Amino acid sequence: MSTTHTAEETRRLGVETTGIEIIDEAERTATPKDLFWPWFAANVSVFGISYGSYVLGFGISFWQSVVVTVVGVVLSFVLCGLIAIAGKRGSAPTMILSRAAFGVTGQKVPGVISWLVSIGWETFLAIMATLATATVFKELGWSSGTAVKIIAMVVVAALIVLASVAGYHIIMRLQSYLTWITGIATVVYIALTLGHVDWSAVSALPSGSFQSVIGALTMVMTGFGLGWINIAADWSRYQQRSASGGSIVVWNTVGGALAPTLLVIYGLLLGGSDQKLMDGIAADPIGTLATILPTWFLVPFLIAVILSLVSGAVLGIYSSGLTLLSLGVRIPRPSAALIDGIILTLGTIYVVFFAESFLGPFQSFLITLGVPLAAWAGIMIADLTVRRKDYDWGPHGADALFDARGRYGSVDWLSIATMVVASLIGWGLVINTFSDQASWNDWQGYLLGPLGLGGKDGAWAYANLGVLAALVLSFLVTLVGRRGTIARQESGAAA
Repeated sequence: MSTTHTAEETRRLGVETTGIEIIDEAERTATPKDLFWPWFAANVSVFGISYGSYVLGFGISFWQSVVVTVVGVVLSFVLCGLIAIAGKRGSAPTMILSRAAFGVTGQKVPGVISWLVSIGWETFLAIMATLATATVFKELGWSSGTAVKIIAMVVVAALIVLASVAGYHIIMRLQSYLTWITGIATVVYIALTLGHVDWSAVSALPSGSFQSVIGALTMVMTGFGLGWINIAADWSRYQQRSASGGSIVVWNTVGGALAPTLLVIYGLLLGGSDQKLMDGIAADPIGTLATILPTWFLVPFLIAVILSLVSGAVLGIYSSGLTLLSLGVRIPRPSAALIDGIILTLGTIYVVFFAESFLGPFQSFLITLGVPLAAWAGIMIADLTVRRKDYDWGPHGADALFDARGRYGSVDWLSIATMVVASLIGWGLVINTFSDQASWNDWQGYLLGPLGLGGKDGAWAYANLGVLAALVLSFLVTLVGRRGTIARQESGAAA
């Protein structure tokens, strides 16, 4: 009785007690348009402007960059929206629903990769928020030493951890407020810096090669929608049964893609106008973006940047906690989020105060994990394309997502093999762009020579074909190879 009483009191405070279990019918009250707020808030960040310089860094023209930005951002969030349909169909976290494709036990393979990617990216966002505080304080002429970094880190970590522990309902309310705060601050930033745009310099940028365009496109897709794809269903699992799958894709895409598309295009204008600014953004995005602002707006700018980075980190830590539970860790959901929050905090402390060279190797590690994550996404999207019924269709069907003896079985060896082979091919078609700091990753790119793509120094080396190859190959294999398996699953037969 005391445990039930405690759970009820917790829910009254707005804290989500639901973990990885199927959401009850009575709690499925969300509508597709509700998806706009968390995705928009997590992506309406001034930091997105820096991607304009990253895109131009591939040596392509402004108009080529605009096409790359629009196609890359929108397409990547459409893929996110497709995964979000699984949340409505199964009312469970993304990695639990992934068991239908990989098996109840086999899901741990992509689950571990998903957990590492989520923890990694959200730690990176916390680091950026902490360092941004010191940078803006320096611009203001204030103290920017160790004490400032400690205070900033404590505030940032506390915001992320408390919100992620509170769970879905509080996060959804929080994101609706953050959308307005960060959105308004971003509009003001653009208004104050519009005078730095030099159209003659922007329009004079020379066109780049086809390979460079593909490389920039892959980077944009990976940096935006594909970076969120492993948690997309976590935010749609409270959708009503009657919700339209098409509407879920649309609102997920609009919420995620609207702000980044506009911000990256503005970043193209800023970076293309000033080579020095573009070079500075590549090394220190937050600090460089702050240098072109009037002093009076630096504090509001800092608040907006921190809130936008925290907003993205909250979504990731919440979902990484769910992924941790899907791997078999038997603790309450708030405790799982707290554990991941502690890991995030320790990682931030290490990087900010002790690491001499970390961000380069860290990003190299995350890029490497991006290839198998793309392979997983291809398998899941193909699975959803073939599947016609909800995951918990029929009597006791939902139990199968938690029972290795049920219709989804223990391990789907075709999915595991597809992910492994697609990843090996993908790694052979990407190169380590942080070789000077992470030489241990130089083994990548081993297929660029044998396939006649010019080797690691050729024109295709920086096109990052491996991410797209892993995504497309795994999709096609699953689309053809698992039709019979999915049909048996939907008939209710045990694996």
